[in-house]
Amino acid sequence: MDKPQRGYWCECWTQDLTSEARPILRASFDAYSAPQADRWVAVALRTISPALDPDASQEAWEWLYDGRIATRKALLRAEPYTVALTQAGTRITWTIRPAIFLPLAHRQGIELPSCASEFKPHTD
Repeated sequence: MDKPQRGYWCECWTQDLTSEARPILRASFDAYSAPQADRWVAVALRTISPALDPDASQEAWEWLYDGRIATRKALLRAEPYTVALTQAGTRITWTIRPAIFLPLAHRQGIELPSCASEFKPHTD
């Protein structure tokens, strides 16, 4: 990849609703297509759905059957999308946002700067 590439930045956050704690980032994923982005959420929901309470499980399966269509349409319009459910006082939120991924320099086949060989690990 030598040019910026369009895609989607996906995150999964949890928040304990019984306390004043801030949300915690649990996972992130860089997707390069709308199907790949919504599939990331779908796999997570299918994986955790057996452990969810009945209400949260119903929310999950409603999104899996009907919500994915709205999600995919929003992503194809380059709009962000959020999927959320609540399980026993914990809010789980997946976000998908359009992103432009910039290429990074690869170290393979490139000589490192001379100072790299001067690095000595710190020993106590």
